[in-house]
Amino acid sequence: MKANTDVVSRDKVLGCVLAGGQSRRMGGGDKSLLDVGGRTMLDVILDRLAPQVPEIVLNANGDPQRFAHTGLKVVADPVGEYAGPLAGVLAGLSYASDNARHVTHVVSVAGDTPFFPHSLVAHLCAAVPAGMPVIALASSSDKLQPVFGLWPVDLLPDLTKWLEKGKSGKVLAFVDRHDSVEVAFDSDRDTGLDPFFNANHPDDLDTVRGAMSRLFT
Repeated sequence: MKANTDVVSRDKVLGCVLAGGQSRRMGGGDKSLLDVGGRTMLDVILDRLAPQVPEIVLNANGDPQRFAHTGLKVVADPVGEYAGPLAGVLAGLSYASDNARHVTHVVSVAGDTPFFPHSLVAHLCAAVPAGMPVIALASSSDKLQPVFGLWPVDLLPDLTKWLEKGKSGKVLAFVDRHDSVEVAFDSDRDTGLDPFFNANHPDDLDTVRGAMSRLFT
């Protein structure tokens, strides 16, 4: 079968780090700003994402000044109050539509998952035909990772209506309305962890810090 060369260009992808949650299982506050070995988790995430996309925005609610050190544009959820990751995706799509007209897609990454693949954006882009409103979602160990996705900006009107009407904030409920593809990723070779290991609980921070010590020793 002939390889598909007409795929999404990374030059037209906006990165969006989803850090708008309330981190209840971590005791509240900003998980992304927690120390994981002399650096914040957000620092590690940005180091992974920055080489993969030309521009990044940060989705977070509340006072944006707490992220001032990143130099990133902070975009709040456009609908609801802590309406979940779909609201963060909507924030990224809205920013792209209003401020970056050359952008065709937004890639979303979680603000508590520091070891996602260095090839995330390249592989998601390669799986999606350019010019078609197809969503690409990452997976690992036969499990979908719906917070890590490539979202066509053309879906902005439908996602806006979906959330404004109070429909389910679960990512897959919206994805099921559209064409989508799954892109599988292997375990992280450097840490031995699932590439989408996320720090939900205090004990998970110990795992992240242990992996960080292995990476930098």
